[in-house]
Amino acid sequence: MSGVHPAAPSPACRIGIDIGGTFTDFALLHGDGRRLCLHKQLTTPDDPARAVLEGVPRLLAKAGVSADEVGAVVHGTTLVTNALIERRVAKTALLVTAGFADVLDIARERRYDMYELGITYPEPLVPRVLRVELAERVDHRGAVLQPLDEAQAAAALDALVARGVEAVAVCLLNSPVNPAHEQRVAQIARARHPQLYVSTSAEVFPFLREYERWTTTTMNACTGPLFDRYLGRLEAGLRAAGLRGDLFVMSSSGGMVGPALARRFPVRMLESGPAAGVLQSAALGREIGRSELLAFDMGGTTAKGALVRGGQPLQRYEMEVARVHEFRAGSGLPARIPVIDLIEIGAGGGSIAAVDVRGTVAVGPRSAGAAPGPACYGQGGQAPTLTDANLLLGYLDAGFFLGGAMRLDRDAAAAALARTLAGPLGVDTLRAAWGVHEAVNEDVARAFRNHASERGFDYRGCAMVAFGGSGPAHACRVARKLRVPVVVFPVGAGVMSAIGLLASPLSFETFRAERIALDALDAAGLAQRFDALVAQARAHLGRPATAGETEQVQRRLDLRYRGQGHELEVELPPGAGVAELPGLFAAAYERVFAKSFPGQPVEVTNWKVAVALQRAAPDGGLQLDRRACAPPGPTLKGRRPAWFAEWGEARPTPVLDRYALAPGARHVGPLLVEEAESTCVVGVGDMLEVDAGGNLVVHIHGVEARS
Repeated sequence: MSGVHPAAPSPACRIGIDIGGTFTDFALLHGDGRRLCLHKQLTTPDDPARAVLEGVPRLLAKAGVSADEVGAVVHGTTLVTNALIERRVAKTALLVTAGFADVLDIARERRYDMYELGITYPEPLVPRVLRVELAERVDHRGAVLQPLDEAQAAAALDALVARGVEAVAVCLLNSPVNPAHEQRVAQIARARHPQLYVSTSAEVFPFLREYERWTTTTMNACTGPLFDRYLGRLEAGLRAAGLRGDLFVMSSSGGMVGPALARRFPVRMLESGPAAGVLQSAALGREIGRSELLAFDMGGTTAKGALVRGGQPLQRYEMEVARVHEFRAGSGLPARIPVIDLIEIGAGGGSIAAVDVRGTVAVGPRSAGAAPGPACYGQGGQAPTLTDANLLLGYLDAGFFLGGAMRLDRDAAAAALARTLAGPLGVDTLRAAWGVHEAVNEDVARAFRNHASERGFDYRGCAMVAFGGSGPAHACRVARKLRVPVVVFPVGAGVMSAIGLLASPLSFETFRAERIALDALDAAGLAQRFDALVAQARAHLGRPATAGETEQVQRRLDLRYRGQGHELEVELPPGAGVAELPGLFAAAYERVFAKSFPGQPVEVTNWKVAVALQRAAPDGGLQLDRRACAPPGPTLKGRRPAWFAEWGEARPTPVLDRYALAPGARHVGPLLVEEAESTCVVGVGDMLEVDAGGNLVVHIHGVEARS
């Protein structure tokens, strides 16, 4: 695979690959830009690249495509996140301004739980013994108060390398306003020790507030060598398989980058795979005329939700990794990166169910993963999981899992639930299975309510887009709890994140920290600062827009009233300038706080620019390649007993073949709609319609849309 600079798009095929905790998903888009071929197989936890290299030849054979017809491979992975959680990272040192070696320990000096006496925090990624103080000082305006002692820096680097350090994070005070000292330390490090992976905080994320900036930089540094080796194995394996096109990696913000940028900024890949599904949800919403969406993704390990407002996913610039206390906010390591605003719940098909100390059913966050997997996988797993429960409830066909490529063991699932849940609770096995299924629905609905209310989003007037291997089995029930009136199951719902990778733009976001009063800013100053950031982002992309692409530039500012400690982001619409900024800020402030303060002085703190090269969506949307799917048979595949709350028991339920459903078809639930990668469970009384693009649109019975 090539990858110094991404090449221009061509009519060649493209492959999207999303590695999850349980399954690795594949999607191939033919050269016509419309037809899809899909594949799904178990992840290989010992070496995630192995599942990719095993799955690509299977996908190509299924699609009838040769390796030399593939022009690009787009990859999403949770490798960086998992490495941080498991602390499988490089031995890393931290170089800081003299007197600030304890910033990682002091952190934010606040408790995430006021009443927990045994409160704990994650250990810093760099131990105190590997933090070195450097003689230098820059003030908050960027003026040099004490020059950098270069000899001391060189000696410190030599000593660290002698101790086996593989990576260095250079984090100096006030570097966002003057990065010269950080840049010089990096130059010395690379000149003396070329094998050393070096990250500087002003390059990784040049915002003020040193704790968040420094933790982000240490994350980038300590995962850099691992990510570099992983991409090297992947590139070599793809070359050996005959693929010569470009390799791209999905970033957390919903855009793709080439391998060089991915190696330079691995921390930006923390939410690599999940972002793609949200991006595809937004694209689908624009296609079907729904600009307000709740994207719901449930796979084998976790469930995720994201909000789409005005046709665009909500974005933020901070997330937490490796939370240590009941997934509580504030108990993890903060990362300052551009990321699609996701809520994550530890519930998926492999989530383990148990009876908690209160005598009730609890599911997750522990997962059986791909190995040994749920009990029904027949790989030695003994603990009951959500997949085991869904199999017993009749939602899954033991002989048609992964389109028949993997057979499930119903007896093993029943035994696991009976032993761990039904017996201790004194209920029959089916009732225990329903308890597991419903407990997950409640957890997901509660998390989504909190997420939406914190952002002022009323999901009762929107539609839910449901995808992932497990999401379609739970979506209608979750939507009913949330009073969401419509659920959309897109084409290829079971591997939608992989499909989203194919639609992601080549993009990069750049930043600048500079405080300036709004009344001291003129049109020329505004344009000059933004133009410099746009040029920087274009340079990172490596090429201009080509035929079939459009360049999209987003300009954002962080603004606050003078004297405040935190900011609000404001996006500048095309053509907007300094004169529009007070009104835009007041509107943003009122959305959050229901009140603004006209006449009060406002200041800019941060400047942000995102440049994306976006390909046009195909007319008529995406379609499955019928030659690669099981040939459609009768719409009604048969009936099997399935449990629904309205019945309180399992009754024969129609099972439909999704591939045989024609646009315009209508069916009333309860229904089970099967495709190779997932099963859509449609509730009692819910109305299913097939739209012109082949998406399944379900109107939830008794839930009225609110405007």
